[in-house]
Amino acid sequence: MKKVLKIIGIIFLVIVVLIAVFIYWITHIDSSLRDNYRDSIETGGSIEAAYLEDGPYATSYYEQTAVQVFEKYEISYPTEMETEDKTYPVIVICNGTGWKGSYSKAQQQFYASYGFIVIATEETYSWNAFGAEMCIRYLELLNEYVDDEGVPSIFYQKIDFDNVGIIGHSQGGVGVINAITNTDHKDIYKTAVALSPTNYELAVACQWPYDATQINIPILLVSGAGGGDDWVVTLEGLTEIYEQISGDKIMVRRGNTAHGSTNTAEDGYVMAWFMWQLQGDEEAAKAFVGDDAEILNNSLYQDVDKNF
Repeated sequence: MKKVLKIIGIIFLVIVVLIAVFIYWITHIDSSLRDNYRDSIETGGSIEAAYLEDGPYATSYYEQTAVQVFEKYEISYPTEMETEDKTYPVIVICNGTGWKGSYSKAQQQFYASYGFIVIATEETYSWNAFGAEMCIRYLELLNEYVDDEGVPSIFYQKIDFDNVGIIGHSQGGVGVINAITNTDHKDIYKTAVALSPTNYELAVACQWPYDATQINIPILLVSGAGGGDDWVVTLEGLTEIYEQISGDKIMVRRGNTAHGSTNTAEDGYVMAWFMWQLQGDEEAAKAFVGDDAEILNNSLYQDVDKNF
């Protein structure tokens, strides 16, 4: 009997490892994002197209080595922040399996061009939101830091902690859910985007548990419907997550979009979502709000459900 149980355990471990390898493979068919990655993204609505264009801000980049497994903090921000006396909203990045923040620098600079401070790490195992939690703690440090000679950090009193969002893809989508429900700074988040978050059954098999019933902030849930389905989170799996959330929520699948491509394919609506939620942009809100919301009539998207 013990021998049988041992064999079953080995088989289960092999299956989990194969699943993890496959998730990594389908997420990393392409290498690091090119600066012009948005040129190949098709849009099906005027708002989606408008928010896929560069924002009005020039951007800069700052990084700091971290004594952590995720190696370093990587921050993209509006260049004017260095001289302007005002605060800027925040977007925290949770990486997908095996993915690093440095692979998506072009995307983070795009987000920053809309006036956001965007922080990422090199974390490749993000399900428990440890990296996200440390990013918030690091931003808190930067917001108050003055060196021994009295020179403040370029981020000193520039970070708007009342408007913090978070986004993650695949395993990073699990990290998003855990960040906003199960970390010391869970209450700092105002909104979230989960791109193809690993369905609960698969997440548990990979030992990435989460509890979507604890989500209490507005959230955009996205998956792909390419190659027959986004098996990492099928329509059934995405619906299960959606139905467990009691607050403001929207779920949508992008047609003809494989799992790995959902990391970028919806960037127009991702940007519109954050502009609405974190900067009060009413034009961006038209993509999601009401019975005539653009996303409801966009032929590139399907299986849309929302409660606002």
